[in-house]
Amino acid sequence: MSGRNIRTGPLVLAAAAILVAGLAIALGHAQQKSQGFPDLVSGLKAVPGCLGVETARTASGKNVIFAWFEDKKAVLRWYYSDMHQGAMKMLLADRKPDPPLQGVPDDIGPILVIASLMMSDKPQFEGVSMPISQISIELYKPITGGIFLGSRFAPAGLNVPGMRDYTPKKGSK
Repeated sequence: MSGRNIRTGPLVLAAAAILVAGLAIALGHAQQKSQGFPDLVSGLKAVPGCLGVETARTASGKNVIFAWFEDKKAVLRWYYSDMHQGAMKMLLADRKPDPPLQGVPDDIGPILVIASLMMSDKPQFEGVSMPISQISIELYKPITGGIFLGSRFAPAGLNVPGMRDYTPKKGSK
């Protein structure tokens, strides 16, 4: 992946709150599950143009969602989906977020969206009731190259020019 972010303008607390809920659910935090948040990971997977979703927990304690989309239109389908809009209304009440993906070219794709957060003992940010100490939503575009043996971290449907498959073909020695 490119080390350069695709600039999207300032993140709004709306997006942060929605992805916090999704990450908490995806990674099994029972307290957030009991608050009635929808299963955002399954919702992401159901969006046309979402190529795949993975969740993880890093050594430093970050909970992470990796979601690959074929293009900007697919990311916007997720953003404007009934599930995402409903979750935003549930968490934000009357707040209105900035339009998404400002400054991202229309013809760009694929896009990897990485959302990460760290939980804390108590809420630490004004306007965010969930107990988090860090959140980040970042967008990346694959660059040419790479190798794999057996399978890849990215979904099989993600075409990366120059990616080399070193997996032996069945029947070969």
